[in-house]
Amino acid sequence: MRIILNFLLVLLLSLGSTVQTASAATTLHNIRGFFPDLQFSLQGAGDKTVTQKALEGKVVLLYFGYTNCPDVCPTTMAEMAQVIKNLGQEGSDARIVFISVDPSRDTPDKLQTYVRLFSKDALGLTGSQAVIADVARRYRVAYQIERPTTENKNNYAVTHSRGIYIFDQQGRARLVASDAESVNVLTAAVKKIIDHPDKDVS
Repeated sequence: MRIILNFLLVLLLSLGSTVQTASAATTLHNIRGFFPDLQFSLQGAGDKTVTQKALEGKVVLLYFGYTNCPDVCPTTMAEMAQVIKNLGQEGSDARIVFISVDPSRDTPDKLQTYVRLFSKDALGLTGSQAVIADVARRYRVAYQIERPTTENKNNYAVTHSRGIYIFDQQGRARLVASDAESVNVLTAAVKKIIDHPDKDVS
């Protein structure tokens, strides 16, 4: 069972460029019991250290990306923001967390400004390259940063996994979805976790 799940996740979260390619799978994968709980210690706006404790009681939509991403990241952020909006008053029970895999360019304040363009309560986090690598490894996120040229050290490409991870109010990993998943499906899944945190989302 675990081998099959890992295989599916590799297909779903495979390393992708910043350009949408062929149609991705549009199903949610139940990862309850297979992925670790939400856990991190990263830097937020004002260089404030933020841990998972700041999100206790919230359903978390976690995404790994970077602010210079030209299309996939902003599209996915807009979709997650629409999920929060669709939830209405229950939207306050969910939170978007965007972790940058490009800490050299994405300062904490820049990240927070970026995520608030999509959702006022979204949280942008980063850290050292080593810390980001550890968090990414924890959730089996793959990414690769192109080596900058000497002519332009700030102009380089980044490729990264494109899954949306969903954690419940107790920080338990519950679902992973393709960034191509529909807003309606994501909204229904998040609402079900908010309303029935101990029931599996089928």
